[in-house]
Amino acid sequence: MAESARGLIDSIATRFTEWLPETPGGAFVDGPIGWRGYDDARARAAERTGEPESVVCGSATIGDTEVALVVFEFGFLGGSIGEAVGHRVALTFQRARQRRLPVVSLIATGGSRMQEGMRALTQLHVLAREVAATRVAGLPQVSVLCDPTTGGGWATLGAGADVVLALPGAQVGFAGSRVRPGGDASAYTAEAHRDTGQVDQIVERGRLRDALARWLRLLTTPAPRAAEPPRALGGAGSSRTGWEAVIRARAPERPRAARYLDAYFAWREPVRGDRAGGVDDGVLCGFGWRDGAAVAYAAQCGTATRPAGFRTAARLVRMADRLGVPVLTLVDTPGAAADGTAERDGVGPSIAALFEAIASARVPVTSVLIGEGGSGGALAFAAPGRLWATPDGYFSVTSPEAAAAILKRSALEVPATADELRLRPADLVRLGIVREIVRP
Repeated sequence: MAESARGLIDSIATRFTEWLPETPGGAFVDGPIGWRGYDDARARAAERTGEPESVVCGSATIGDTEVALVVFEFGFLGGSIGEAVGHRVALTFQRARQRRLPVVSLIATGGSRMQEGMRALTQLHVLAREVAATRVAGLPQVSVLCDPTTGGGWATLGAGADVVLALPGAQVGFAGSRVRPGGDASAYTAEAHRDTGQVDQIVERGRLRDALARWLRLLTTPAPRAAEPPRALGGAGSSRTGWEAVIRARAPERPRAARYLDAYFAWREPVRGDRAGGVDDGVLCGFGWRDGAAVAYAAQCGTATRPAGFRTAARLVRMADRLGVPVLTLVDTPGAAADGTAERDGVGPSIAALFEAIASARVPVTSVLIGEGGSGGALAFAAPGRLWATPDGYFSVTSPEAAAAILKRSALEVPATADELRLRPADLVRLGIVREIVRP
């Protein structure tokens, strides 16, 4: 059986003050649709759990951050969502906006309460409205998926949060275990949802307090100015020719994104996936702690970037923009994935989404070319007017090989074609594409 709401609260919060709103609506016998025995079932649930409803709400302190807290009590009718739950959660979100507090939701629910019929189901509209209004207000929302998180609770408070954490082995899915079709049961786990980009992190129960404290610190402490470009970690000398620049950028020993991020941040937490079933492990996104404040990052790892990678980066930039957190992007790709699968998965629209996210961002975006800059797949990660480069990178309208093929040149002419493309960092500075070359 799921852990009690009070047990969860005691384990993650150093202070908790419960908010007890009055239950709305008139008096019904056995609820709004007259479900036989509903009043008795509620009374037994209250006696068993000590709670008047399936959710406990209030203000709390987690780490150093005051939050509005929503915690489901699964022992009360399976944590189901009825009118009283919708009312309590809505008032909690409204108080969060009034007091400018982030919202943390710990979810354990079987879905909408069937004993209240459509009056229960329409509470999902209520929850969705509050999630959307809080998003517009620029306040962070973090959800924790406990066991189980199914139905409308998953599809509103859970999946609608900025950052989604989950406990290991938690059952997660829109359909509960008693109503889903037969087949692959492993698809309905927290781990499966992380693998498909719907959950950011699996967090061990004993680490939940610390994980929430770290995330809340990151999401509520934006750096006051644009991110500084990181120093170069590779060679310092300038490339004499365009082809030499290409060879240096493609060298397997050249520092990649993970090394740059580890050197740049004191610590960091990942954001994973595009929330549409896709993950590109060649793109790292998240928030990191540097000089006492948070910077968001989206970094290519030197592989061809897939549609899910562009969509995840766009999601990261939009989230950071809502929260006022400056962004660092690291450019390093031979280009966008161009295979048939990528095309069917919408590589064009996904690149367009990232271009739009960066172009419309109100927070400053700092970009650094740390390796290959292959055409539009690289340019989508680069902020116009705020691009730096390391000495061992290059940026080109297309690869030298592709340019030679388009011009019907032989393979022997590829190096000369690279020179003609003016793709070295020094060339990019002269062209006004790159501000400066960063040094070790």
